[in-house]
Amino acid sequence: MLKEGLAYTCTKRVEEHHLAVNVGSGDLRVFSTPSMMALMEEAAMRAVAPYLPEGMTTVGGQIASSHMRPTAHGCVVSATATLVEVDGRKLRFKISACDDDGVIGEGEHLRFVVDKMKFMARLG
Repeated sequence: MLKEGLAYTCTKRVEEHHLAVNVGSGDLRVFSTPSMMALMEEAAMRAVAPYLPEGMTTVGGQIASSHMRPTAHGCVVSATATLVEVDGRKLRFKISACDDDGVIGEGEHLRFVVDKMKFMARLG
């Protein structure tokens, strides 16, 4: 049963493939904004996955987040997503990311519950 308050935290060490210079989002060797947002999305997906019926999943629909300060290669980053609203198939999450020095980003994320087979059938 999906209900407000479900939450999950994902933790990763910043590796070469997470750096802005390697993602294409900048030319510095710092944790990239796209990598931070992907970690936030993963946390949201994992927060609700155990509560979905067989054959169902969630897909991202919108994400908005600040990225307030840099994180160096090798540091550990955690992203937390908390389900704050359930409106039918639409799920709204509060998201945040932090490193050892504190919050590096925060925002909101929308996901939608979908049937895996029907969703993939839309690809043709």
